[in-house]
Amino acid sequence: KKLAGTATYTLRALAPLREVILDTAHLTVSAARLVAENGTPVTLEADTSTVHKIYGTALRLPLPNSLVAGEKLVLAIDYETSPESGAIQFLAPEQTLGKTHPYLFTQCEEIHARSFLPCQDSPSVKLSYSASVRVPKPLTALMSAIATDSCDDGNATIFSFEQRITIPSYLIALVVGNLVSADVSERCAVWSEPENIDSCAWEFAEMETILQTAEELISPYLWGRYDLLVLPPSFPFGGMENPCLTFVTPTLLAGDRSLTDVIAHEISHSWSGNLVTAKNWEHFWLNEGWTTFFERKIVGRLHGEDARQLSCVIGEADLTES
Repeated sequence: KKLAGTATYTLRALAPLREVILDTAHLTVSAARLVAENGTPVTLEADTSTVHKIYGTALRLPLPNSLVAGEKLVLAIDYETSPESGAIQFLAPEQTLGKTHPYLFTQCEEIHARSFLPCQDSPSVKLSYSASVRVPKPLTALMSAIATDSCDDGNATIFSFEQRITIPSYLIALVVGNLVSADVSERCAVWSEPENIDSCAWEFAEMETILQTAEELISPYLWGRYDLLVLPPSFPFGGMENPCLTFVTPTLLAGDRSLTDVIAHEISHSWSGNLVTAKNWEHFWLNEGWTTFFERKIVGRLHGEDARQLSCVIGEADLTES
């Protein structure tokens, strides 16, 4: 129940800089180094003495030379996670629908990305990323990014991904499991365990229509793909708007497409939250408030103004009760 690997960062100093500080939680860092284009990597001595019971451990990396504003550096960190990682959930085979293979998924919102990899774990910082993930056969890996390649590596498969749009750390996501897909349109597909892929594809067949309606209301969709991952029955959340790959609960499989408003909500996050993001978690209501507003606009376009108004009344009642 561990992930092990190397994270490499390209950073640019915004002001004079003597050290790099990254958030971590329940991670073991075995090495850190500066990577030079021409020359030997420079080993850095990691300082992990700053510990907070909620926020984790600050990974402080003093630099051998100060940087001036605008200067770049490339930093590589070898690390592994632990079973205590708040971001990474390992499911035993019996917790899945197929009950044959183990399953892994991540949930980094709000401040759990730091237990997945060392990072600046704040929505005020955005990054693009690429990744290569080596997983045992016959499992498949997916991320909140565009899949670019896969190759055979003996008893394992290496899957490669690229996310070119900058995102906050809480939107980095990984899933590994016995997964298959069904295309809904040229840019939309549904992923799930093979045992329920047909019912998933039928339930969410309107994804492209919802996405086009959102584009008409807001602006063109910029993320390339909008895929949907239906998690195993033990998934404890409703939905998570990971870019290019929304995670949803299988309890949406009502058999009559009556719960697809959740998809309108998660699609709306492609603009409000994922593209335009609240600066910090004090203002989290901006992500969700605008997304709910867009969701109801989509519902009004698809099902009529009465349906939008009903959703507003239900939401107001929920707010009052809360």
